[in-house]
Amino acid sequence: MTPMVHLLLLPFLLSIAAGMDLEELKGPFVDVTLDVKEATPVPYPVHQFEVPEGVTSFSVNGEGMEIFKMSKDGWLYLDKPLDWSQTTSHEFTVEGMADEDAVAGPITVKINVLDVNNNPPRFNPESYTATIRERRKPDDPFVRVSATDQDDPTTANARLRYSLDSQIPNNNNIFLFQIDPETGEISTTKEGEEMLKAKPGVQFSRGEERSIDSLKTKFDDYCPGEKIPYEQNPFFSCVATQEMKRRNLDPLEDPDYILLVRVQDQEGAKETALSAYARVHIIVQPNLWVNPGPLTIEENLKGDYPRVIAKVQSNVPDASYSLVQKERELRFPFQIKENGEILLTEELDREDKDMYILVVFAKDANDNEVDPPMEIQVLVTDVNDNEPVCEKEETEMEIQENEPMGSEVGYLEAHDDDQPGTIRSLLTYTISSQDPPSSPESFSIDQTSGRIQAVRLLQRKEQNIYNLDVKVSDSDFSTICKVIIKVIGVNKEEPVFEESYYGNHSLPEDTEVGSTVLTIKATDTDEPDTGSSYIRFDISSGNEGDVFTVESDGKGVGYVVIAKPLDFESHSTFDLQIDARNTEPLKSGVEYTSKSTTTLTVTVNNVDEAPEITMDSVDVAVPENFTKGSVLLKVNAQDPEGEEIGFKLDGDDKGWLEINPATGEIKTKTKMDRETLETFDVTVTAFEKNNPDKSSERVVHVRLLDVNDNVPKLTKSNGFICMQNIKPLIIEANDADDDPFSGPFTFSFARKSPNWKLTNLDDSSAQLQLTKKPVKEGTYILQITVKDRAGMGIPNPFEVKICNCTTFGYCYLPPHGKSFKPPMGLTVGILVGVLGFCVLLFIIVVKRSSKNNNNNQREDGELKPMM
Repeated sequence: MTPMVHLLLLPFLLSIAAGMDLEELKGPFVDVTLDVKEATPVPYPVHQFEVPEGVTSFSVNGEGMEIFKMSKDGWLYLDKPLDWSQTTSHEFTVEGMADEDAVAGPITVKINVLDVNNNPPRFNPESYTATIRERRKPDDPFVRVSATDQDDPTTANARLRYSLDSQIPNNNNIFLFQIDPETGEISTTKEGEEMLKAKPGVQFSRGEERSIDSLKTKFDDYCPGEKIPYEQNPFFSCVATQEMKRRNLDPLEDPDYILLVRVQDQEGAKETALSAYARVHIIVQPNLWVNPGPLTIEENLKGDYPRVIAKVQSNVPDASYSLVQKERELRFPFQIKENGEILLTEELDREDKDMYILVVFAKDANDNEVDPPMEIQVLVTDVNDNEPVCEKEETEMEIQENEPMGSEVGYLEAHDDDQPGTIRSLLTYTISSQDPPSSPESFSIDQTSGRIQAVRLLQRKEQNIYNLDVKVSDSDFSTICKVIIKVIGVNKEEPVFEESYYGNHSLPEDTEVGSTVLTIKATDTDEPDTGSSYIRFDISSGNEGDVFTVESDGKGVGYVVIAKPLDFESHSTFDLQIDARNTEPLKSGVEYTSKSTTTLTVTVNNVDEAPEITMDSVDVAVPENFTKGSVLLKVNAQDPEGEEIGFKLDGDDKGWLEINPATGEIKTKTKMDRETLETFDVTVTAFEKNNPDKSSERVVHVRLLDVNDNVPKLTKSNGFICMQNIKPLIIEANDADDDPFSGPFTFSFARKSPNWKLTNLDDSSAQLQLTKKPVKEGTYILQITVKDRAGMGIPNPFEVKICNCTTFGYCYLPPHGKSFKPPMGLTVGILVGVLGFCVLLFIIVVKRSSKNNNNNQREDGELKPMM
């Protein structure tokens, strides 16, 4: 036996010992697709082919020939370990050989490499820094951590879940921060919003210089007393040191909080899940941008205007303020001053407008917002400046004669425009007069509700109309409301339908809501134009889901109307029972009978309806480095008639997404880039495959979350310094990423230089200056490293020319006696010119020589005869 066969015996024996059925690995010598896990120990038996007749050996050819081998007895075995991250499949051919000749095959063997969870997730970077303000809202993330996993993105091996492992400090065991387990976005908790506090410091207002002299002035204001030189005053030294330290806080050196963030693959659901950790260093800054609202102002307030009602202060001392009204109405009686004081310019009227929403903006000199817009509510409080108002000039009511004492006649309606729920709008009702008068009185009224009742038996033949004056009062004002009460005959007849059954009515299920199904009619012989003859219609049974309603004109005509959409699949037949009723009660002893009830049947006919997508709108937020081929979203839809549904995707101009036409899964097709497009909408269409015209659409809103995939770059790559007037250069950088993966930047030399100094100016610029006076002109290439907040950055070459300058401040570099080397174009031009001149000179010489020869011949001819 060969040495390889000896090696194969070991896995075979292990397989048998483990209860593995080797018969399952056997099969005929035909094309086959097999699955093998990566990192499987080798040698490993994969499959045994039946050895065709006449075959003495096998030949493996193709991309897997170095990894897979064949034994003479037909065993295909793994000779080298597989790595899913290198390739997900291998495909090769196998031929059966007799000596040197192929006598069987070739067959194609495809090996699918199955991923195993052998790659732990990794943070990039492993350390983050963040700065937040006090009272930050829990729904406003301030930093996001990001990790990647090299395992198969279609499996749980690469599905990551974030969690906060610890918070330092955490003295009360209260977490002030929280993390989104899917996106890695970190925000404050409710407790964090309330409890996070910045280190105390000195506050400067707009226009105040933040210098040591200003600090001395503030120290004197707050700490009056015996004058001691500031340098010898330990209290001032402590304040100054702490203030300088507070201004130059470095999250890595002196953070207020450190968060230890854990990421796990397999969604953190298994004990075998792999994990990684990152640290987030957080500094809490004071938040002076505090909403002073809601503000309450009494209406019609007398006094001098404009008057100060509140003050706001930006976190940026030199910010300028502007004020607008959220509702954008014409009348806006508010202003704001440079120091943040908000002014009211005139009296307010609560009945005209009871609330204003002011929006305050704080911006820098470049008109950029330095704080988020602030909405301040201004509530206008009420004073009693409105009298009660009757809803109608005359209120008409009816009551049947001989109604028992205490029977309700009706309610008088009135209102007061002052603030509801206060004593200023609380109304009191009293009857001030009755015409004609009676003894005892015929009616009483509830003082708080305005409910009028009969307090004696009324006879129509005695008096059929009564006129009441009702006094309606609030705490300061009153008004008189007119009430007319009619005494009507007894309701002794029930309404009677013209038809007891209105038949069967068929409707397609897509009939529009509001359509009339049919008209019904009923009559009543009681006194016309009274509550005894007024007819209303009620559907008493068969109206499942309240799909239908009956609208009435009060005079006996009703319209059966569709109130809600019809749906054949949920309910196809309605047997409606409709009752006709009066607004006045029937006379004692008279009851409603079957004459006042009718029925009808409504049959709903099926129509081919479009598929229904079960989500109204979808918002998806994913990291821009979302793994290619991963599922972004699954769209769920169903067809009412059970038809097969297909899906399509439109509006993806960048070609980043694709949809599975059968399942509705939306996957990433290519790498997405937030810096190219941060948000975009795509339209998903679900349609019937047999009838594509039947379709439904939904819009999917996609928002790409930033990852730190861009490094800061210098905005300029060169500059010059004049030897006559040495001034520092200002260099600037930008980063295509957003916060927290952008500024503030840190500038440094890749290699330290004794001749140059680099100083950070602000979040995006630095100052480059010479430390020694130059003795000659020259050009220098400096490698300047610019890092973002997360610490990512690379060296940027920056060319500096040191030169003599013109009077206008422009750089001029003389040749300094060096050999002049003209450019190639100039050299070629000179050569061509010289050559042309030589050719021209040659032509002139030849022509002049020819002319001289001709002259000589003429002279010889003339002389010969004379000779």
